[in-house]
Amino acid sequence: MAAEMVLSHRVPHKVLSEADLEEVAQRKPPAKRGCLRKTRCSASTAKSLLFRFLPFLHWLPRYPVKDWLLGDIASGFSVGIMHLPQGLAYALLAGLPPVTGLYSSFYPVFLYFFFGTSRHNSVEVLVLTLDSLPTPCLSPGPFAVISVMIGSLTDSLMPSEKFLESVNINGTNITMVNEEQRDAARVELVATITILTGIFQVALGLLQFGFVVTYLSDPLVRGYTTAASVHVLVSQLKNVFGVSLNEHSGPLSLFMTFIEICQKLPGTNVGTLVTAIIAMVAIFIVKELNHKFAAKLPMPIPIELVTIIISTGISYGVNLNAKFGISVVGNIPSGLKPPVVPNVSYFGQVAGNAFAIAVVGYAICISLGKIFALKHGYKVDSNQELIALGLCNFLGGFFQCFAISCSMSRSLVQESTGGNSQVAGVIASLVILVTILKIGELFRDLPKAILAAIIIVNLKGMFKQFNDLCVLWKSNRVDLMVWIVTFVATLMLNLDIGLGASVVFGLLTVIFRTQLPHYSILGRIADTDVYRDVAEYQMAQEVPGVKIFCSSSTLYFANVELYAEALKKKSGINVDRLIEKKKKALKKLKKQQKKAEKEKAKRQKVLPPCRRPLWTPSLPQHAEDRVNGPGVAVIELSRAEDSAPPEPTLRTLGLPQPGFHSIILDFSPVNFVDTVSIKILKNIFRDFREIEVDVFVASCPVPVLTQLEQGNFFSSAITKHCFFPSVHDAVIHISRERHQASVSTQPRC
Repeated sequence: MAAEMVLSHRVPHKVLSEADLEEVAQRKPPAKRGCLRKTRCSASTAKSLLFRFLPFLHWLPRYPVKDWLLGDIASGFSVGIMHLPQGLAYALLAGLPPVTGLYSSFYPVFLYFFFGTSRHNSVEVLVLTLDSLPTPCLSPGPFAVISVMIGSLTDSLMPSEKFLESVNINGTNITMVNEEQRDAARVELVATITILTGIFQVALGLLQFGFVVTYLSDPLVRGYTTAASVHVLVSQLKNVFGVSLNEHSGPLSLFMTFIEICQKLPGTNVGTLVTAIIAMVAIFIVKELNHKFAAKLPMPIPIELVTIIISTGISYGVNLNAKFGISVVGNIPSGLKPPVVPNVSYFGQVAGNAFAIAVVGYAICISLGKIFALKHGYKVDSNQELIALGLCNFLGGFFQCFAISCSMSRSLVQESTGGNSQVAGVIASLVILVTILKIGELFRDLPKAILAAIIIVNLKGMFKQFNDLCVLWKSNRVDLMVWIVTFVATLMLNLDIGLGASVVFGLLTVIFRTQLPHYSILGRIADTDVYRDVAEYQMAQEVPGVKIFCSSSTLYFANVELYAEALKKKSGINVDRLIEKKKKALKKLKKQQKKAEKEKAKRQKVLPPCRRPLWTPSLPQHAEDRVNGPGVAVIELSRAEDSAPPEPTLRTLGLPQPGFHSIILDFSPVNFVDTVSIKILKNIFRDFREIEVDVFVASCPVPVLTQLEQGNFFSSAITKHCFFPSVHDAVIHISRERHQASVSTQPRC
């Protein structure tokens, strides 16, 4: 049978010849695993693990110096120049001293050279085989969204109010914030968060949990980063207008901050505002020119670095801080600091936030990686990328870095300026190292308004994501809802709680989609074995007497009852009502049979034994209708007392019969079943059997069949003979069975 063909998966055995048998007989049994075998296995495994976690050992010896070195040097200088102003700006965004931004731009980029997977190249023919991520195009370092997540956490756990102290100035006691103590406490807190973030990322990567980012759909990530950009913008308005604000945290903190800014607008520092506006206009214009003439320029004009140098010189020469009250960065210590052990007492407080930062940072990095993978045609290894990013954060946390991710702007610059490998990242980190050791202290007079201007202008790409609303409105309304809900939740509930609420809503949309799938009745396209929805295809015609039912979703506890209801509705007959009528008719028939038996017993008692009939002749159907009335069946008495009466049918009970005799359930979309769905499927078979309709299953995947067997779905009433490899096979089987049944019931001469 066709069912047996699909249900029995037998692997053909190889027939061994006499020579093969003799060879096997002479083959020595495997020896015990000795030390030599274990040593070889361990050495091979160790080498594989070493290359996996330190990929530079594999590709660096094959590095084509003549072909790639100049491009990597030029790209490294370009990216390093970009790292300098962005590192200072994002440290301000995270609520930390500027030097931590330089540390975060140096250590992770340098460590990424060792732990980040890179291109495997063949020097002989210079053919690049790109197997995994991160690619040479990706540039790790501080990122605005991650920085603002850290900033909201430092504001809530280490607010400035905790560091107020009274200072006597000219005989007057003034309450001031001890910025030195506050910054030291915040650096300790953020270093702990960064280390914990790295631990989460490495653990998820080692456990092969890189797929967790799949729960962050593209509309969710884009809506979240757009809302985070609004948080970044609002947080920098105080540096643009030169006003001091209270630190707000928790839900609705964004709106409270914005309201306070509006209230303090009359106290705006005009010099700070003018400085910020001039810087924003200059940076924006030059960035647009860089974009327009990208093909003609050997490298983008480093307008951010130029702006920082010019503004620092003007601030130092004019003394903007003293004359106009323009806030400046302040002291930037030179040199590197020794590693510091994290304060593990913070782990309990920041575990949830660290996990959120780990997931978001990885999601942003892998999203950029997929963009470059699609562009250059290579594969993304999500788990290895997670491990590499986690090691950078884990080790960087000991050196007072804050959590990092990958930046689109720096990655694009690294790609466009000829970067071929992670050697470009090493060159960029060396540029930052020189700045930390010798040049950093020169930027003490840099106005904070300049850094705020750099941050705000760099948000342009994020704000372009508002165009998604129009695109999603035309393409997918559910994804539009995910984008909007994520955006609103992140604005109102803050970045950490908003992310959790967005993921929950995204998963709920998946559940709702599976609960409300598309149900259809399939029909056959003439002269083919193709079956399509009769409501959508005019050429598809229903098979006479057969209903082919299909759902666009799998079956599980949340939608299987809706599946059963849709099946009964699509069949065109009220199955439950017909079953209820049949039960009532059978009950009435049973009463009549008991009454007839009693009357028969009375007649047999009245008649003498010699006059009792040995058998009772049966009447034709029209005679029975005249005697007993229409719709009432009388079970005929047979000459043999022990013969069972025939089973009553819908026809003999006078009930309407369905216009079809078989139902085929197309299980091709079903990829799993649970105990609830197995129970409901049993009920479907039982209910349609009650109204004399056979149920068959087509295109059932083997794993689903195994689950049905384990769930005790099959019985004497439901066998595997009801299952067929395709809808067409089931239709052919039904047609053959009906034809044989009709031939067997035809009267013989």
